[in-house]
Amino acid sequence: MIQKITKAIIPVAGLGTRFLPATKAQPKEMLPIVDKPAVQYLVEEAVASGIKDIIFVTGREKRTIEDHFDVAPGLERILEEKGKREHARMVRDISNLARFAYVRQKYPRGDGDAILTAAHLMENEAVAVLFGDDLILGKTPALKQLMSAYEKYAAPVVALAEVPEEVIPTKGVVQAEAVGGNVFRVRGIVEKPKLADAPSNLAVVGKYIITPEVLAALAQVRTKEGEELRLAHALDVVARKGEVYGVKLEGEWLDCGSKLGFLKATVRYGLEHSETGKEFKEFLRCLKM
Repeated sequence: MIQKITKAIIPVAGLGTRFLPATKAQPKEMLPIVDKPAVQYLVEEAVASGIKDIIFVTGREKRTIEDHFDVAPGLERILEEKGKREHARMVRDISNLARFAYVRQKYPRGDGDAILTAAHLMENEAVAVLFGDDLILGKTPALKQLMSAYEKYAAPVVALAEVPEEVIPTKGVVQAEAVGGNVFRVRGIVEKPKLADAPSNLAVVGKYIITPEVLAALAQVRTKEGEELRLAHALDVVARKGEVYGVKLEGEWLDCGSKLGFLKATVRYGLEHSETGKEFKEFLRCLKM
């Protein structure tokens, strides 16, 4: 019987330089999309998929992430005294979403290094990995879609999305073959290929299920001096020697890694929000471009 996945790693140690000056004194992951910090959407996705333990890999100046997912007795008390019980409940519920753990990545050596930093918290088990730039707006949580494939194939799984030609040179792209429905057998991963060399138009989205085999491969990857260690390096090794699967996600992929992408995500979530959606849609309709 396949063991259920209950842990997720969320690397949040990046400097967020593309969002300066907004990220000078606060983490990029804490920038709000409507009324929640971006990272909370990832946590809620993980919890909705059955995750019980969230492991944040943090860096310097990331303390506000810990504070956000901690209890806030003073704030809760003030809200209760003002009769804002629903707001107090909302604040309290954040700290109860999951069990949270934090490890520090000492130096910015890549997302693969961040995952290895948290490896001691894994017990020879498959775990989810969620990167902060990628949100999926849809009915079924993206991670849950990956879990369904893992439960069938008992192998590492990566999230995939079709991208237009002009985007291919900026993404990791898979060499893959369809095995049924929206599931693919991944044979290799090419990082930022030239358009002529791209094996497909299926790009890797920042959501994964990794196994001990991937962690072992990650620990064996040797990088050049100054080169960052990437999870994609290990997944490529495993895909060429063993089995890795990909799931073309159902839902709208919102890449929040750029200012424009972040603005698009804010608009899409604003339109879906129960409080703002109707009036915001009317506001956008009335804009004169």
